[in-house]
Amino acid sequence: MSPARPEIDVPAVAARIRLGDRAALARAITLAESRRADHQAAARALVQELLPDTGKAVRVGITGVPGVGKSTTIDALGSRLTAAGHKVAVLAVDPSSTRTGGSILGDKTRMNRLALDRSAYVRPSPSAGTLGGVAARTRETMLLMEAAGFDVVLVETVGIGQSEITVADMTDVFVVLMLPGGGDELQGIKKGVIEIADIIAVNKADGDGETRAKAAAADYSAALRILAAHGGAWTPEVLTVSGRDDLRLDTLWTRILACHAARDRSGELKARREKQQVRWMWTMVEARFRERLADDPRLASRVPELEREVADGEIAPTTAADEIARMLGL
Repeated sequence: MSPARPEIDVPAVAARIRLGDRAALARAITLAESRRADHQAAARALVQELLPDTGKAVRVGITGVPGVGKSTTIDALGSRLTAAGHKVAVLAVDPSSTRTGGSILGDKTRMNRLALDRSAYVRPSPSAGTLGGVAARTRETMLLMEAAGFDVVLVETVGIGQSEITVADMTDVFVVLMLPGGGDELQGIKKGVIEIADIIAVNKADGDGETRAKAAAADYSAALRILAAHGGAWTPEVLTVSGRDDLRLDTLWTRILACHAARDRSGELKARREKQQVRWMWTMVEARFRERLADDPRLASRVPELEREVADGEIAPTTAADEIARMLGL
């Protein structure tokens, strides 16, 4: 079977995207999120065509536990940035969307200002596929947004766990929002998140919460000194903000830019993005193998049997892997 070929005028659509045509951009993102082979081929061709127009945005990952105020903070920060003349894209990586349809649709309705802002674009994550698939489509969408002239891309992780690592691996600066408190709250910090955090922002530092937020910030600073990686161009920082009251979000953005600039000057930013691109390639290779496993009738019937045999201890995992590899022609 010959490879699927795009059925759209790729150069024409790419030209419209470069001009910031939102209809063309929306169509391109829909193609990237589609599972149809011809749509995926068209999306790949568009990304390749637009690749020279990408890479100029500041890519920021943002995570935080449910209830920390991510949507409110992103809405306030994004609105502040568009008012300053930036074009802001908000994307999401949501592993829960692979099971339930995703919560970012609800988040989008809570980003009231950005949802109506012509200088912003809020995009939910796809509602099907593995986390790797969702992340791959988010990467493609990010490049399409950059080609359309969006100079700030905020990538939100809506879920928990591996999605945090995934978002950190596609952005330049990684921000972790924390709740005010301290003491017991520190026990809930995952070591892995602290290790990849560039900035910890203690949110809800307003009114009666300001004192608790400052205390928490001191505790998080101490945790960073123990857990965070050292030796790079940027030393992780902790600050307090209020997304609800739009307090110190200007400081947050200033520190994000400082981190980005420090890595750019040292060459770390270029190296970071190069590694991200290579890892993306191998992620896509793995995704192709998973698609083969799902689409090949022989494999579709045999793989569940192999899984049962491995689970029951009838055959070794290595033996099952060898059989699957042979069926794939490896």
